Amino acid sequence: MPFIETRDGVRLFYRDWGTGRPVLFLSAWAMDSTEARGAMSQLAEHGLRAIGLDRRGHGRSDDPGHGYDYDTLADDVAALIDHLDLRELTLVGHSMGGGEVARYLTRHGDDRVARIALVAAAMPLMRATPDNPGGIPVEDAARQRASWKWNLGGWLDANTGPYVGDGLPGCDVSPPARARALDTIMTTSLRAVIECNRAVVETDFRTELPKIAVPTLIVHGDHDASISLELGGRRQAELIPGAQLKVYENAPHGLYLTHPERLSADLLAFATAPDGAIGQ
Repeated sequence: MPFIETRDGVRLFYRDWGTGRPVLFLSAWAMDSTEARGAMSQLAEHGLRAIGLDRRGHGRSDDPGHGYDYDTLADDVAALIDHLDLRELTLVGHSMGGGEVARYLTRHGDDRVARIALVAAAMPLMRATPDNPGGIPVEDAARQRASWKWNLGGWLDANTGPYVGDGLPGCDVSPPARARALDTIMTTSLRAVIECNRAVVETDFRTELPKIAVPTLIVHGDHDASISLELGGRRQAELIPGAQLKVYENAPHGLYLTHPERLSADLLAFATAPDGAIGQ
């Protein structure tokens, strides 16, 4: 089985499909590498090497109960990249995974990275501050995390509709696909669920994004109830030099479920374009 071991002794599982130029997928909060399996399969069929990592505490990786800050998670990503000796890499981060992409570049540089794609990424800053009034009050986030200790399932049930865009044109997610996403979150380490949310809400990437110097594709839905387009994708595009923003109309946060073919096509075009640019 494909596992690596980190410097602190945590075994991480990864999927590695196909050959050619590598594309590494980093998943959303509480999700694992199965999230990107459709896009991974599509890219592998078109001559790329598609890789997915199970974050610590997620999927088949170890559940150490610690290390859910972005520095440690970025170092875990670096351990996989170094282990596989990946070069000319496209990094794809969905939601929380976008922060891992940014922090990897901050801590480890872009020598191995050719381009990045941020999909409904949870950046640059999710918490409310005087200069970020549209963010989440830290007190509300803390109460939410406390409730998950006893009723994560109830919270997920109440929030699944907005996540998959119930009522939006073209957002028809099958009951099995919805159930699969919920099962993934429910089987993720509760410690990881809580601490990863803390990292997502409280980490400020505003000084890091302007330093990104590789071609960047930003994909964000205009009906994202988890991270609004204005708080997320548009702010990222303002901060990252030369970034290309693609807005999906009538799209929610769970883009991989609601717009899988379009997202896979955009990622394929981005990963294979000579300059990283794709059409509108």
